[in-house]
Amino acid sequence: VDYVCIGEDTILEPVQRFTRAVITVFGPEYLRAPTEEDTQRLMTESEARGWPGMLGSLDCMHWTWKNCPAGWKGQYKGHCNDPTIILEAVASKDLWIWHSFFGLPGSHNDLNVLSRSPLFSRLITGDAPACDYSVNGHNYSMGYYLADGIYPPWATLVKTIPRPKGNKNIHFAQCQEAARKDVERAFGVLQKRFAIVRGPAEYWSSKVLWQIMTCCIILHNMIIEDERDMPENFWYITNGAPVELEYDTNRILTFLEGHRKIENSQFHTQLQQDIVEHHWQRLSES
Repeated sequence: VDYVCIGEDTILEPVQRFTRAVITVFGPEYLRAPTEEDTQRLMTESEARGWPGMLGSLDCMHWTWKNCPAGWKGQYKGHCNDPTIILEAVASKDLWIWHSFFGLPGSHNDLNVLSRSPLFSRLITGDAPACDYSVNGHNYSMGYYLADGIYPPWATLVKTIPRPKGNKNIHFAQCQEAARKDVERAFGVLQKRFAIVRGPAEYWSSKVLWQIMTCCIILHNMIIEDERDMPENFWYITNGAPVELEYDTNRILTFLEGHRKIENSQFHTQLQQDIVEHHWQRLSES
């Protein structure tokens, strides 16, 4: 600012224009949901780490909102003394952020955010890529995310075991909590790279803050892709034509059935037990 002699108020408008341009041009590529190729690569990498079927780690981050309007401060205050806005994200081992949902007030917890998030929308509608794998002799058809203890016991989430007893459970809890650090590392790297999301947000509009956070996530994923040593002409191409939606009873029933499968706690318990056995077997073979 001192070098180019531009006032702070003048800078605000170019920042907004820049973030909008980045989102418009690069958003479809770098904010995309995993394609079939992405899903297979994620599953291969996860299986090598002892987590067959895992698609990433899920968690939330709070961004302090310094200039939150006075009338909204009560709504945006949660466990922090200052108003915050929540970012829900899924990250893989290489720190690529595959899912981001930003904008809910800081008074929400991670569970409230999940209930409003579109994280499982493609899985419910049947548009998500196939994710078939086997653990401990059982076959599964839905991928899962590693999550902490606040999340519900759903079939698509694998949580740690609180106060584990026995060597098997203790080993599983250590492995789960270590692997789940992927998303926390992604948050740390995102804030380290972009000071604008490391410090308190100084804009007045929540829409502008969404543009800034989304732009930073896009740039973050660009850097991750560059560090993979991929060819310069590498592009992600998705095929498909727009689908005309219509009122369809079968579609609604399929949607509800998808919800029931995702929220199946018995499925969650079975998957967790199978992965406990899987990690214990890996340990005995090492």
